[in-house]
Amino acid sequence: MAVESTLELENNVGRTKRDENLLDVEGKMVEDDDGTKGKENTVIQTCVVATSGIAFSGGFGSYLFGMSDIIAAQSSDSNSPTRNMNIKNPSLSWIIGFLFIVSFIGLCSVVPLRKIMIIDFKLIYPSGTATAHLINSFHTPQGAKLAKQQVSALGKFFSFSFLWSFFQWFFTSEDDCGFENFPTFGIKAYQNKFFFDFSTMYVGVGMICPYLINVSLLLGAILSWGIMWPLIEKQEGHWYKAGLGPSNFHGIQGYRVFTAIAVILGDGLYNFVKVLGTTGTGLYNQLKNKESRTVLPVATDGATPDGVGATSFDDQRRTEVFMKDRIPTWLAVSGYVAIAAVATITLPHIFDPLEWYYVVVIYIFAPALAFCNAYGCGLTDWSLASTYGKLAIFVIGAWAGKSQGGILAGLAACGVMMNIVSTASDLMSDFKTGYLTLASPRSMFVSQVIGTAMGCVIAPCVFWIFYTAFPDLGKHGSEYPAPYAVVYRNLAILGVEGFGSLPKHCLSLCHALFAAAILINVARDTVPKKWARFIPIPMAMAIPFYIGTSFAIDMCVGSLILFIWEKSNKAKADAFGPAVASGLICGEGIWSVPKSVLALFKVSPPICMKFLSKDTNVKVDGFLSTLIR
Repeated sequence: MAVESTLELENNVGRTKRDENLLDVEGKMVEDDDGTKGKENTVIQTCVVATSGIAFSGGFGSYLFGMSDIIAAQSSDSNSPTRNMNIKNPSLSWIIGFLFIVSFIGLCSVVPLRKIMIIDFKLIYPSGTATAHLINSFHTPQGAKLAKQQVSALGKFFSFSFLWSFFQWFFTSEDDCGFENFPTFGIKAYQNKFFFDFSTMYVGVGMICPYLINVSLLLGAILSWGIMWPLIEKQEGHWYKAGLGPSNFHGIQGYRVFTAIAVILGDGLYNFVKVLGTTGTGLYNQLKNKESRTVLPVATDGATPDGVGATSFDDQRRTEVFMKDRIPTWLAVSGYVAIAAVATITLPHIFDPLEWYYVVVIYIFAPALAFCNAYGCGLTDWSLASTYGKLAIFVIGAWAGKSQGGILAGLAACGVMMNIVSTASDLMSDFKTGYLTLASPRSMFVSQVIGTAMGCVIAPCVFWIFYTAFPDLGKHGSEYPAPYAVVYRNLAILGVEGFGSLPKHCLSLCHALFAAAILINVARDTVPKKWARFIPIPMAMAIPFYIGTSFAIDMCVGSLILFIWEKSNKAKADAFGPAVASGLICGEGIWSVPKSVLALFKVSPPICMKFLSKDTNVKVDGFLSTLIR
């Protein structure tokens, strides 16, 4: 998908077939201005991406928040006698310290492999390549003109999204109030989470995501909230005790969460094995044919049709710049050992159940997994950082045991592993961008370090603003329910407790959906491509199982807008669709900052707009009339 976006981008900025040789057209420009503009943009975007990447690998909505008392109260261990030893409530000091300890070691783990990944194996890293083409396009007259128009479109829809979110705020003084609870398809559908909540953010996300993902989300929503949960709720009193409430994991909530986990694990396991297989096969073929200088089939730059390398002037120039500023291997290795030693000493003091030898084992295997993730990401543009994190949850959690705080130990191990493999793949993708834009690898590495350090402070501070501004943060049914935090904690519980506490037939449903996820993936990879594009993605289908359907409807609305736009003017939709979507996303996202400030100062919206059925409205009117009398 990233490769397709790159090709579209090249068409939009006026490139032709003769421009395929990047430096033939853009290299001259780079030499004319000494490459300052492109290099500056590359270094800056590396820093920004590294900073924002901590928001994902930091686990504020997953493993880290999953340690808290708020999430534990919603999990299946809510009444466990060992619950207290498996809780670590958020605190700004220990979160920042933890991120500084674990976020840099991934950078050291793959630096010695940058030449192998980028030059020898010629891995594509589609996102990194797309970013490089975008940066290079800005420094052509046509690219600058298009960029100006795109920025203008982004600004207009940013303003619209921000003002619309501000307008909606006035009607949300109480729970279940406002446009975000509009019963678009009727009250009954609303009660089963089927409604459009007027979120410009998710409409924008839907415009960016492929159609198949959005359709998969909608199918998952229909399967779960439209069919499965209504049928299971009819078995209340037979399959599970009556009167447990909608958020009890021994009742309907157990089916919602654990079936979602089963689909996620099935999809993740399949793709984990698939990427590892692709990685191993590609590496074996590369090493086997090293003498003939065969490059991987996913990378054809500089190779003749028979596969024999024919290094062009462009590649020679790129390689010269890429290898000029060397990052000493001894520095990376010594940095890895030093950070691992510090982590081994300090992490057990932050998380009591996480023994020092657990940390040592993680750091012994982490470089191999970081390499696999970076290599697989170069082949497929798919980072499996969360899957490696889940693997750490099960291994360390089972090793520690529930009575010894295995849940907390597993979640902490997940954080260590995710940070290592995520930053490793991000760095290698940025190296690919720098390779194509002739930026200094040493400057990019320094920029990555600076960005990571900034992220270790900025991301926890932003999270802390939300955590203090919204007392119900993470609670089911709140504005920010943090569903993945519940999922990660329950994964840790499964790792140490087993499946005995699940409601009746829940495990059978999990087995069936786990197998279905694998079979769907097998079908996607075996049928002809013209049919595979109509087969849904299990991972996307699983997301609405727990968190509802409104966001899936929003994203499908975004897809519908883009589809109509492409039918009426495809060139304009391709050029300005991402800018419009980004404006919609950023506007609502930025509104959350002043909204948080208002919440901090105890400023509440003045109006509550609710929607009632006809019968309920009659009862309310009757009750109010008695009060007036």
